[in-house]
Amino acid sequence: MGYTCFDVERTGKNGKVAHVRLNRGDELNTMTREFWMELPQIVNEIDAEGAARAIVLSSTGKHFSAGMDLGVFASGGTEPTGDDRSSELGRRRAFFRQMVFMLQGTFTSLEKARMPVLAAIQGGCIGGAVDMVTACDMRYASRDAFFCVQEINIGMTADVGTLQRLPKIVPEGVAREMAYRGQRLPAERAYQVGLVQELFDDHDSLVRGALEVADEIASRSPLAVWGTKEMLNYSRDHSVEDSLNFIATWQTGMFQPTDMLESFAAKGEKRDPQFDDLLPAPLEL
Repeated sequence: MGYTCFDVERTGKNGKVAHVRLNRGDELNTMTREFWMELPQIVNEIDAEGAARAIVLSSTGKHFSAGMDLGVFASGGTEPTGDDRSSELGRRRAFFRQMVFMLQGTFTSLEKARMPVLAAIQGGCIGGAVDMVTACDMRYASRDAFFCVQEINIGMTADVGTLQRLPKIVPEGVAREMAYRGQRLPAERAYQVGLVQELFDDHDSLVRGALEVADEIASRSPLAVWGTKEMLNYSRDHSVEDSLNFIATWQTGMFQPTDMLESFAAKGEKRDPQFDDLLPAPLEL
C-alpha cells in the first residue's frame, strides 16, 4: 500500500525488521493531516501481523522532522467542519479535546506496539517530532542532530506526549529547561543526558547502526521481547510493588519453556536460534 508521508519495507537478516521512513524530506517532513492518519495505521498493521520483531523509524532529507505542519491549524483542521461549526461552544471545545486525544494516539501507537521501536534521528527533531521520538523505545542520532520543544516558542503548551514522557527519559531539570526555554539541545548533550543511546557521524551510518540494533533484537524470542517491553512501560508508570505483581501475573500465563529450550539448544549447537513469530492480533468483532 502506498503512503503520502512514509515508505515501509522489511529488512534485516530474516526480514524481521520493519523500516518505516518519513519520505517528505524536501518539506522537512512536517506532520500534515495525512501523517497523523498514516503513522498509526502503519504501526498498528505491523503490530497486528506479528511477523516483524522490531521497527526502525527513520527519515529523509536535512531534518528528521520540523514537527506539526502549520497548515493543519491554518486550514481549520482542529475545528469542526460544515454545520458543526455553529455548534454550542462547549461542544466545540469537547471536539477539540477529542482531536488532541487522536493526535496523542498517533504516537502512543509506537509505545503500544508489541515490538520495540527505534528512532534514527538526523538534523532537526522539532516540536511534534520530540513527542514522536519520546514514544519510541530507543533513540539514535547523527552528530548534526538537535532537539527542540518548539511549542513554547509559538505560545502553546506541548500536548502530544513530550511533557509526559521526556521527564521519564532525561533528568527532570533538563526536561524542564527544554520545555520552558525552547532552545536547541545538541546531539552531544542529548547523548550525555540519556535522550539518545548512541551518536553516529552521518545519516547513512546512523540508519545502518539503528537497523543493526533492530536486527539483533529481532534475533531474540519475540514473546520475551514483548514481555520485556510491557514490563518496562508498566514499571515506568507504577510502583515497584505493582510492577512485581504484574510480572508475576504475566509470567504465570506467558512464560513457556519452548523458547528457552531453543536458546540453550542453539547455543550448544553453535547456530542461531529459531523462534516462532507472534500470532497475529485477533480481529475486532
